Amino acid sequence: MGLQWKIKAFEALSVHELYDLLRLRSEIFVVEQNCVYLDLDGKDKVALHLIGEFEGKTVAHARLFKPGISFDNASIGRVVVDANYRSKKWGHDLMREAIAAVAAHYNETAITIGAQLYLKKFYESHGFVQTSEMYLEDDIPHIEMTKE
Repeated sequence: MGLQWKIKAFEALSVHELYDLLRLRSEIFVVEQNCVYLDLDGKDKVALHLIGEFEGKTVAHARLFKPGISFDNASIGRVVVDANYRSKKWGHDLMREAIAAVAAHYNETAITIGAQLYLKKFYESHGFVQTSEMYLEDDIPHIEMTKE
């Protein structure tokens, strides 16, 4: 059995859904990556939230943005899969769903992301190409990548 997907605007998220996705992001981006940063950047309110659930638990999440929010192109951000489920390779399912959702909800195929450098090959496998030099974001090496 795979993931069950849902896409919701911020206002449509239940308090439990919001808590679960923020907890997941905190577990990975703050605790696992040992990075003190402010995850609540104000963009959740204007994002569509792609949520992957397995057996009723939020195990995958990504934010989807129309053009002009994070980049000139549409964008995908805060791509995260629960560490306990990474062996299932659901990150690839998450990216396929996110790319399809950007096309369906925003009628956009050009997507730009700010990717952690160590995930470059992962994003390349989904058609993204590096479009910037490496830069530090919260002391973690990142690159911009675009899929046309």
